[in-house]
Amino acid sequence: MDIILLQKIANLGQIGDRVKVKSGYARNFLVPTGKATMATAANIAKFEAQRHELEAKAHEELASAQARAATFEGFTLELKARAGSEGKLFGSIGTSDIAEAAVKAGHAITRSEVRMPNGPIRSTGEHPVQLHLHADVDVTLTVTVIGDE
Repeated sequence: MDIILLQKIANLGQIGDRVKVKSGYARNFLVPTGKATMATAANIAKFEAQRHELEAKAHEELASAQARAATFEGFTLELKARAGSEGKLFGSIGTSDIAEAAVKAGHAITRSEVRMPNGPIRSTGEHPVQLHLHADVDVTLTVTVIGDE
């Protein structure tokens, strides 16, 4: 299925790119969320008329994400969790726990922005966590887990 991207999507393309994707991906995700539109003649003309304002909006979102990334410079998130004597946690710390703790610390992030490539945290110590704030902006956040017996 041929579509036109209305915003930058990682691993797919930039604003205005005509790409071929599977029909289910377009129908169920890209078009309903406003990230793309079908590549018909009418939609192509409509997109060309709106291209400037879509690019300006994308530039504003990028600048906003970069400003948010600057606030995480040198920030270390500390979490307390119950742990055994060897430093192994009773349970684990996931994306929602990190997002809630960051909000309490004064940094507004959502659970979907937290990326944990190594899975949930299951031990005490310092752990790097990726924050995906924008398609072009990723920040590494250090999460320090302190054992609480």
